[in-house]
Amino acid sequence: MIRTLFFIFLSFFLITSSKAQNYTNTSTELTISLELDNPSSEINNGTAQLKVEGGTPPYQYKWSNQNTPLISERSIGLVEGIEHSVTVTDADGNSISKSFNVPATSIVEFFNSNVQPAVDFLGAILFWDPFASIGVYDPVVYIAHEDIMPPNTTIEHENYLLKKWLVAEGEQVKPNQQIARIEIDGEETILLTKYAGKLHHNVTEGTLIKPSSKASTAQELKLGRVDFKKKQPLLHPNGDVVTNTIPFIVIWLILGSIFFTIRLKFINIRGFRHSIDLARGKFNDPNAPGSITHFQAMATAVSATVGLGNIAGVAVAISLGGAGATFWMFMAGFFGMSLKFAECAMGVKYRVIDADGRVFGGPMNYLRHGLEKRNYKRLGKFLAAFFAFLGIGASFGGGNMLQSNQAFKIVSEQVPFLQGQGFWFGIGFAVLVGIVIIGGIKSIAKFTAKVVPIMAILYIMGCLVVIGTNIEGLGGAFLAIFDGAFSADALKGGFIGVLIIGLQRAAFSSEAGVGSAAIAHSPAKTNHPIADGFTSIVEPFIDTMVVCTMTALVLIFTGKHEGNLEMGGVELTSSAFGSVISWFPIVLAIAVFLFAFSTMVSWSYYGMRSWTYLFGRSKKGELIYKFMYLGFVVLGASVSLGAVLSFADMMILAMSFPNIAGLYILAPEIYADMNAYLRKLKRGELYINKKFIKAKD
Repeated sequence: MIRTLFFIFLSFFLITSSKAQNYTNTSTELTISLELDNPSSEINNGTAQLKVEGGTPPYQYKWSNQNTPLISERSIGLVEGIEHSVTVTDADGNSISKSFNVPATSIVEFFNSNVQPAVDFLGAILFWDPFASIGVYDPVVYIAHEDIMPPNTTIEHENYLLKKWLVAEGEQVKPNQQIARIEIDGEETILLTKYAGKLHHNVTEGTLIKPSSKASTAQELKLGRVDFKKKQPLLHPNGDVVTNTIPFIVIWLILGSIFFTIRLKFINIRGFRHSIDLARGKFNDPNAPGSITHFQAMATAVSATVGLGNIAGVAVAISLGGAGATFWMFMAGFFGMSLKFAECAMGVKYRVIDADGRVFGGPMNYLRHGLEKRNYKRLGKFLAAFFAFLGIGASFGGGNMLQSNQAFKIVSEQVPFLQGQGFWFGIGFAVLVGIVIIGGIKSIAKFTAKVVPIMAILYIMGCLVVIGTNIEGLGGAFLAIFDGAFSADALKGGFIGVLIIGLQRAAFSSEAGVGSAAIAHSPAKTNHPIADGFTSIVEPFIDTMVVCTMTALVLIFTGKHEGNLEMGGVELTSSAFGSVISWFPIVLAIAVFLFAFSTMVSWSYYGMRSWTYLFGRSKKGELIYKFMYLGFVVLGASVSLGAVLSFADMMILAMSFPNIAGLYILAPEIYADMNAYLRKLKRGELYINKKFIKAKD
């Protein structure tokens, strides 16, 4: 009996001691230390490694970098030279925070970090959501379940073998829990959950999953799902809540497009046939004032808009918004045709032709003189100067450095000996651009008139080959587009998310409302300024409704619309082409080079006209601008300038603020001029080129 009591007492003592020891451990103060690393002079590749002591494991790590998971002790891809933070929370709820800064060591890193605040400031204006701010809707993305699917990186594979479920049907699972083993091309992969809930199996163990087509909506790829008791917010890897914003800049552009479509009574439909006739040269009057034909003006404008946005930008939009974004992209291009009509008509009407025959036109002219005529002199002068300032910055950045940077990136992937030779690639690129732009608008127009049709046909033919190879997925592709447009998967951000992504990509791609095309059309040979409004109608059709849609279809037909979000836009499109024919990325590289080249050539003219508006019309001043422009070609190909390029690209969008504001004021004048022109067209009072009269006879 005494022995029994002794063992009971001893056991109680040991248990109590153990609990006391555990309590002592948990009372240890939670401390953290950071090991920072800047591995190279490249921007945005800083790393931070955490070391945690004390507290009660397991720990949760809340990084300011949204791409770093809550379970990760290490954060990568950090911007050097700016402040970051991390908060560590232990199992008892104790937490500690620490701010840190990965030191910038190279010139480009210093420059990048100093520009980043300006990017954040401009982005806060352009991408501000007025509806969410006043409580019209809840911007948070909610989900009711999590679909269990193969990893995004393997979506291109056709067959998946579910080897074993690690969690039984109907059981509760925790975040980041291992739930299944699958085999892809002989390699085993473990699937993890992201959320807590009840697991349901869609397929049984040993099932070989064979998608019926690569253009599938991916419903047939789902292995199972995790159901939640109630809807919960979708989270970024770091735990931040995912929100759907309706950016102010998108609202501004789309409302402008819809307004002018209605105000001008759907001129984008009524005037389309006449637009084609103008581009064909049917109404070209050789004695009319100006220096280039309607087609050359159109080609110059198209060459500036058909660029990397149609390849890289569309790929990003489709990967984020799914196939449904294609539908809204198409619709935005449709309405954008009317906005292009308005700005290009005014660009020609208020142009100035000097004694040497040089033409100065664009939004700067109609904002200043058009608004002055309507008793808004001060406002007009301010908007014109503001537009010109933005135009110069946009020409150096989004119209130049971004193009040379991305062109070098994809060309060097196909031509390995160029890797690491960005400076010399930039020198060669600058020489080619210089040969074209030194000759002025006539030289630019002749170049774009020849190159634009070639590059468009080359790219579209490549797209048609990819689509033709996967033609069995035609039905699945259109199902994915329409199903995704109106009943979008919540994981893609829901209906609003897909809608905004599609509208945003189209608005950014066609540049309708930005005012750049009005500069391209101002030198057109015509006696009727409104004619170039008609000519411009076809531009968003080519850029957005054809080229952007072709890119989207390539991604959908090859299954890349469900692709890896970690891949860049150019890489994603290149992968789509390469999945059909191994050497097709070479064709894409040539197309990217031509697209970038033509965009840079056209934007040099836009920037130069903005430059001459602010600093005078001297030929010496124009030459100074051109040499500066060529210097930025070399700079863009030589170094990585993330924040700088982002800021300059945003300046293109910001150009729409003064431009569309002025066009609203000029809307009655645009409408009256359009009707006067249509009456002349109907009565046969317009000049018709002799070639077409002979052909008719």
